[in-house]
Amino acid sequence: MEKNPYIELAECLLPEDMVEYFEVVKVEKTPETLDVTLEERDNGVEGYNPGQLRPNGFYEESVVRDYPVRGRKMSFHIKRRRWVEVETGKSVSRRWDLVAEGTRFSKEFAAFLKGMLGQIPDYGPLS
Repeated sequence: MEKNPYIELAECLLPEDMVEYFEVVKVEKTPETLDVTLEERDNGVEGYNPGQLRPNGFYEESVVRDYPVRGRKMSFHIKRRRWVEVETGKSVSRRWDLVAEGTRFSKEFAAFLKGMLGQIPDYGPLS
């Protein structure tokens, strides 16, 4: 099956480590924003063998800001998976380190802002 060229282009905008673990499922563009929705791939969880976990939906979506693109604020809407241990019923998920500590910015964007401005500004609520 041929990949949607818009989805493929959106993947080029993602921070490097995200492409391997997340799939672009939707891209929305307005005159002010570019919103990319990502779902965690069902690749299992390290330390568990196939068959030990069953998928159990997604956590609530998180929003992470990234570099502006062509004058539009760019946001990633991230849906992390959760699984359940078949034997115990215990909820399991991967631990992700996607944002700079104390911010809602991607690590790369936060490092860029800090380098340019000497601090990471507070842009107010996500919208």
